Amino acid sequence: MGRIVVILFLMLFSCSQTNSKEQKKESNKVISTTDYELFISEKENGLLILFPCYPCDAINTKTEFSIVNEAIDNGVSVLLMNFNQHLYLLDQEKKTLATIVSNAIAINKLRTDNIFFGGFSSGGNVSLLLSDYLVKTKNKLQPKGVFIVDSPIDLLSLYQVAKKNLQQNSSEATKQESSLIIESLETAFGDPEVDLAKYLQFSPYIAKTNSIGNISGLKDLKLCFYTEPDLKWWKDYANNDWEDLNAYSIKKLAKQLKVDGAKQIEYIATENSGIRANGKRHPHSWSIVDEKELIKWVLK
Repeated sequence: MGRIVVILFLMLFSCSQTNSKEQKKESNKVISTTDYELFISEKENGLLILFPCYPCDAINTKTEFSIVNEAIDNGVSVLLMNFNQHLYLLDQEKKTLATIVSNAIAINKLRTDNIFFGGFSSGGNVSLLLSDYLVKTKNKLQPKGVFIVDSPIDLLSLYQVAKKNLQQNSSEATKQESSLIIESLETAFGDPEVDLAKYLQFSPYIAKTNSIGNISGLKDLKLCFYTEPDLKWWKDYANNDWEDLNAYSIKKLAKQLKVDGAKQIEYIATENSGIRANGKRHPHSWSIVDEKELIKWVLK
């Protein structure tokens, strides 16, 4: 995706709340709290923990991603998290999230031997960073795999593309969103031209330096990276080039992880699959994931 347009602010705040694929049935047990919505399958062959896009929540995930029925039918419980508005995680946030997820599993007596994390957009960043934390701290909760959906994993590039959009012939909406992104990242980390250290400290990946230290704990897990690199769509919408898309950084990350020893990693680039629940074409969507294939991947 063109990082600056969709990840944060205006575009994502317009996420549809009307499901184009109606959830016709649910599991035998549904638990709702302020932190999550949990669908428990009787068979319990696995647990899928999903994080939403930047301004989204569990309801939006359920609306945009028709995964619950497919998962339940195959014995996979689904934990839809409400945790949002994070492109990165502080250490305390990782601890807090780990506790919330662990408590949800313990209270509901769920199995822990086949757990997968995944997320759309910024939710993918959260999934990567939290999973890495669980592995490196040898937490009792150990993921078997992680998947991301068109996530802005490179915060340095996110900043740089926002700067670029302010200088070129971009739409007014793109420029407004770019300004918001720059303001947000500079408030958190400063200007990377002056101090790159904090971007390296918190970003899941930095393509410029091929830095994967923040997710190096994942190389022994099953990994699946989904993108829909529709360059024409992004060129028309935001005047983005290939290097400006999330797909560019995600593809580079997949290659670097393989170089560093990851053996169970897939980079999936889809075509014409990005359709929002409101029926509108958008390559930055949950819908680029094939639900049946994802559940097969979890159970394989």
